Amino acid sequence: MSESRGKQPAPAATQVSPPPGAAGEPTGDGGSGRSRLRLSRRGWTLAFSAVLVVVFAMLGAFVRVPYVALGPGPTYDTLGAVNGEQVVSVEGQRTYPTGGELRMTTVSLNDDVTLFGALGLWVSGRFAIAPREEYFQPGESDEEVRRQNIQQFRDSQSNAEVAALRRLGYPVKVVVKEVVSGSPADDVLSPGDEVVAVDGRRIANEDDVIAALKGTRPGQTISLTFRHDGQPARTESVRLARHPEGTQGFVGFQPIDRADVPFDVDIALEDVGGPSAGLMFALAIVDRMTPGKLVGGEHVAGTGEISEKGQVGAIGGISFKLVAAKEAGATAFLVPEGNCAEASAQAPDGLRLIKVSDLDGAVRALENLDAGRPVPSC
Repeated sequence: MSESRGKQPAPAATQVSPPPGAAGEPTGDGGSGRSRLRLSRRGWTLAFSAVLVVVFAMLGAFVRVPYVALGPGPTYDTLGAVNGEQVVSVEGQRTYPTGGELRMTTVSLNDDVTLFGALGLWVSGRFAIAPREEYFQPGESDEEVRRQNIQQFRDSQSNAEVAALRRLGYPVKVVVKEVVSGSPADDVLSPGDEVVAVDGRRIANEDDVIAALKGTRPGQTISLTFRHDGQPARTESVRLARHPEGTQGFVGFQPIDRADVPFDVDIALEDVGGPSAGLMFALAIVDRMTPGKLVGGEHVAGTGEISEKGQVGAIGGISFKLVAAKEAGATAFLVPEGNCAEASAQAPDGLRLIKVSDLDGAVRALENLDAGRPVPSC
């Protein structure tokens, strides 16, 4: 009985089908060859996706994007030394001990930015990403920009020296900074020549040159008295051309004030660009050449472009410089008046902002700070 129950006969009308894939029987997916083809397409899709991921990763990691990264740069104590060499030194004239710090600040600019690098820097919160064209002119190479920045830095050093020595009562002279090619002055003057007189008018500062040429006309002949390379002064006549931006006569040289002193002021700091260190250099020169300690034991940082007459101009990147100063241990920061609004909105906690508009005001502010008296604030 048990055996008969285990072998029930199939109904007569029922057909037993061969298993899928058997000879002569189609499979549910159209055959074994097409099944392998579908798997092959899936594999190709995965492989292609993987290639795309790798290519994107390579592009993001290695291909530069047209942006620059701006952030806090290094700082330098203008009263201290870098690599064993005094940043500001005076040779041939008496100097005095200093104390504390007068720290110039910088902004770092990274032009070698990849997509992933830019994202990482932006997410960090310490850097800003800006279009490259805001800092590099079309067709301008990195080397050209570097040379321009270095020249601006050297000009700031010269301006700082003149402003500081002028404040200390030393005389200045007017020299030729640049001569326009093909101009009336081109065959007469050379860069570095001292300008003694223009059309008989004695020259004491660069503004005197502008005043002497005011009211002249193209075609008029004037005299230039100058001193070349320490030689005795001589006078030459030149015929004025038409001024490219006005109706008055055009002689074609740029005058600039320079200190007229028998000693040397040396600023030994390389690989730094831009004009914004002028104020801190000028303060360091004043501090070294006057009795007493201008900042006492304070750690003061700051920034500001300076003119030969001591005017302090606004600069860029103030927010990054404030961060750099705070991280370097500064407790007070000298801010150009034109940057006060921006600085006040972004100053780190614990960093005192001191407003300055010229070298005289900056010196007085530091003296008051050291003495515990009120100082102008942003």
